[in-house]
Amino acid sequence: MAESLAGTAALVTGASSGIGQAVAEQLAQHGAAVAVVARRADRLEELVQRIEKNGGAAHAIAANLDAREGAFGAVAQAVGKLGRLDTVVNAAGVMLNGDSVKTPAPDWDRMVDINLRGVLHVTKAALPHLLEAVGTSSRKVTDVVNISSVAGRAAAPTVAVYNATKFGVTAATEAWRQEYTSRGIRFSVIEPGAVATELWNHESEEAAAGSAAMFDKVERLHAEDIADVLSYIVTGPRRVAINEVVIRPTDQTV
Repeated sequence: MAESLAGTAALVTGASSGIGQAVAEQLAQHGAAVAVVARRADRLEELVQRIEKNGGAAHAIAANLDAREGAFGAVAQAVGKLGRLDTVVNAAGVMLNGDSVKTPAPDWDRMVDINLRGVLHVTKAALPHLLEAVGTSSRKVTDVVNISSVAGRAAAPTVAVYNATKFGVTAATEAWRQEYTSRGIRFSVIEPGAVATELWNHESEEAAAGSAAMFDKVERLHAEDIADVLSYIVTGPRRVAINEVVIRPTDQTV
């Protein structure tokens, strides 16, 4: 049975759209006060208004997570506003795939900075607060859930740097799990296949054409499907740790 998250506080990155947005709404429905983080302040304000209209509590934090200062500042703002931190969801990411000769080097840097460094910096900043919350929470457990990808399990042509960032997220999550599981922090990684989000809009025209052909007959997952899985992870009793979840559309083979 799902436990209530009432009295807890969550931080969700990438909350202006897609998986992050769906996750923030579900966590609020479970009773958590949610700090929603992304670059697009207007989108965040719309999300906060929607959560509050449905009886939840939320706070918008506009931040660029491709810089360490942005990540640390977002965590500090969240704790300052909400008073604690029990759940962290790293959902921010970009997918700038394409031919490795043609793809601009700054696109590679951006994927590394947001997909990997952003996760590292947010988690680093959040750890002391999560450890403190373990001791003050009636649930005696806190959670970090990182959104990786099936691209963090198998490499593919034109996806080298995206692969590298997602392999890194999956590996870091497991290392953190081993480091902190005895101290009451559950680390989980979710590795989705194709999800119908704005992420696909980031690809080059050539890569987008390849993706469209690959997934032409695939009914893609919805962001809410990933949020359902994440809610199951973080609302479970302390004795249950869901370490890793791979979730693909039924029609997806790779």
